[in-house]
Amino acid sequence: MNTKCDVLIIGAGGAGLTAALNAKMSGADVIVITKEYPTRSQTCMAQGGINAALGNAGEDSVEDHIANTLKSAHGEADPKAIEYMCSEAPKVIEWLDSIGVCFSRTSDAKVAQRALGGASASRACYAQDYTGLKILHTIYDRCLRADIEIQNEKYLLEILKDEEDVVYGAKVLDIRSGEVENYEANAVILASGGYSRIYDKNSTNSTASTGDGIATAMRAGAELIDMEFVQFHPTGLKNSSILISESARGEGGYVVNSKGERFTKELAPRDVLSRAIDAEIKKGESVFLDIRHLGEKLIDEGLPQERKLAKLYENVDPVHELMPIRPVAHYTMGGIKVDSESATSLKGLFACGECANHRVHGANRLGGNSLLEIVVFGKQAGVNAALYAKENSRTATIKSDETSIIDTIKEYENRDDFYAKREYLGNLFYKNVGIVRTKEELIETLDEVQAIKKNISMFGVSDTSKKYNTNLVEFIEFINSLDVCEVVVKSAIEREVSCGAHYIV
Repeated sequence: MNTKCDVLIIGAGGAGLTAALNAKMSGADVIVITKEYPTRSQTCMAQGGINAALGNAGEDSVEDHIANTLKSAHGEADPKAIEYMCSEAPKVIEWLDSIGVCFSRTSDAKVAQRALGGASASRACYAQDYTGLKILHTIYDRCLRADIEIQNEKYLLEILKDEEDVVYGAKVLDIRSGEVENYEANAVILASGGYSRIYDKNSTNSTASTGDGIATAMRAGAELIDMEFVQFHPTGLKNSSILISESARGEGGYVVNSKGERFTKELAPRDVLSRAIDAEIKKGESVFLDIRHLGEKLIDEGLPQERKLAKLYENVDPVHELMPIRPVAHYTMGGIKVDSESATSLKGLFACGECANHRVHGANRLGGNSLLEIVVFGKQAGVNAALYAKENSRTATIKSDETSIIDTIKEYENRDDFYAKREYLGNLFYKNVGIVRTKEELIETLDEVQAIKKNISMFGVSDTSKKYNTNLVEFIEFINSLDVCEVVVKSAIEREVSCGAHYIV
């Protein structure tokens, strides 16, 4: 089956849907495909807030926002890109407010703002502790109103290029039917999310964050940068890795050890705080997040989700008990290199959101900037892809290779359990490519990854059914994650000096 459109968007989180809205408003015929559903995207898990220098909770400025972001980035960001993002932030909040995002309010009805780590002011606009979810659902509703076609359970297999290396579409697996389909487009936008699930259960992210778009773009020839920069969130619940938002510390929560001692600055940048907690744990201490002193009323009004998550996943009520925590993989700063127009190194391919690297986060993302990034650059990618599609309209159908990775996988043996290997690799990455790294451990990990890749044909899948074959999808995810793992470790080995989230001893 061949489907045609002006702009094909792969990914239906906040970045993809923002791109879709703006491409549609720019006159393009748009199709969005996603391997899950929009309401299950990673954007829903962003809790704390979205940065904008509004000054609703005290003095602030765009210049301070820029300075904080640059400092957090440790010299590995593009000052012009940061200036653009931070300058656009107030307009982003105005737009989100106008389309119905239900931000929490001050007593005089202004958008409420709270402090997050590394910020010089209370800058994060929030909707209780459901900020990402509220933003995503509102944008999704706008896409439905605009009659944008969103196709669920479509899994990206390959970026299609013509003989001149110009991208013209994608090869996709329809998970429901098991059929392989071709989507032709004048422009393609990747908004497929990050790759922190290479750490398996040591990650706050959903199981879908396996770097599919990044791996597929890399195989097509797109350039990747800064893949070694993986941010660890300091406050994941100890046993489940479920995120407890930075908003809990922004409201005044304490980080304490087994003795009840506060041993670090709670609103330090995430890399600094994660290393402090990691060091405490390595000394034999347990570490906890304490919000009991905030009181039940504040917790239920401002942090209702955090209370629910702690009770559900850790069986503790933070109104009365300490929450056991540890740092876990959270956000990936590296990704597909894009220019100031959100275009990749491949003609016809654009990228936005966590899969893209606009060089606004550098070596350590400032809390509250991820939701801002997806809206600012989602809009940019949508507008520019629509313009490119209009100027580079295709008339002839290009016949792509009828084979796919699925045909190759059918020849694999099923001697070993890739699920066990996935868990093993996730734990190995957490230990060796985690918060503190050594060159020896990085080399050891690279050897392990390459050995698994060399023997990939020994794994295969046990389920041979065609429809809804999740075993097959998860195996392709595993293949993609191996490609991402390899480039992450290689990038980490090449960077011999500590920088932000890449801390080597």
